[in-house]
Amino acid sequence: MFDRMANGWELAKASLRVLRVDKELLLFPLVSTICCLVVLGSFVVPLWNSPLVAAVVNDHQAPNNPVAYLILFAFYFVNYFVIVFFNSALVSCAIIRFKGGEPTLGDGFRAATNRLPQILAWSLVSATVGVLLRAIESHAEKVGQIISAVLGGVWSIATYFVVPVLVVERVDPFTAVKRSLAVLRHTWGEALTANFGIGFVTFIAMLLVGLVPLVAGGFAMAVNVPLGMVLIALGVAGLFAVALVSSTLDSILLAALYLYAAEGEVPAQFDKSLFEGAFASK
Repeated sequence: MFDRMANGWELAKASLRVLRVDKELLLFPLVSTICCLVVLGSFVVPLWNSPLVAAVVNDHQAPNNPVAYLILFAFYFVNYFVIVFFNSALVSCAIIRFKGGEPTLGDGFRAATNRLPQILAWSLVSATVGVLLRAIESHAEKVGQIISAVLGGVWSIATYFVVPVLVVERVDPFTAVKRSLAVLRHTWGEALTANFGIGFVTFIAMLLVGLVPLVAGGFAMAVNVPLGMVLIALGVAGLFAVALVSSTLDSILLAALYLYAAEGEVPAQFDKSLFEGAFASK
């Protein structure tokens, strides 16, 4: 257990070193977040005075008519498309770096654009699964929530490597899921533990640069409102910055793990022993 924790920490540090070289990679999750907010607003604002808005903003309420289900599906589809598009661009850049190239933002966007058919197809599948899970969760109350959570977790694990598979192998969604599962079977699923280091670092960073200023700002509001507002703003900005870096590191590490698991190639930026410790080969 402690060896895996140590490996996770070292993998996180190696991913951070890659990010220091290619700081522009942070723009992919940043623009993705902005686009997702725009997508949310484009659905919520027109429906604000309609009961149909609940299909988008209420995660625990099942749509009560076919139109609401169509709206929910459309929202999921567009949202997943944005997320997968920018993740594909980021992973493409990371793979270029790992193979000795000098990636640019243009390289990432071109790679994602060249894979639009695969991204669109995967977004359709993801939206369909999302709607089904929402329906299960909403209709069966507590039991439905448990079933939905379990199925959602299984789906997340099964599709762990889908984005790099789409980027590198350019296959259809069903083949992508099969390839993702094959990579996981090859490694006995141990690749999932490699994210522990990033998760731990993210947790500590959120405490220090996010929650501490927010709590301090809450107390400061009682005696000095301007100071309290500044501290709260710093806390919110800190949480956003940490989430941005964490998301980028996750994608960098995912690309590195995929190359090792699928191609047996250890990126030069990573220590081979760390990968051997993160995977359990057959």
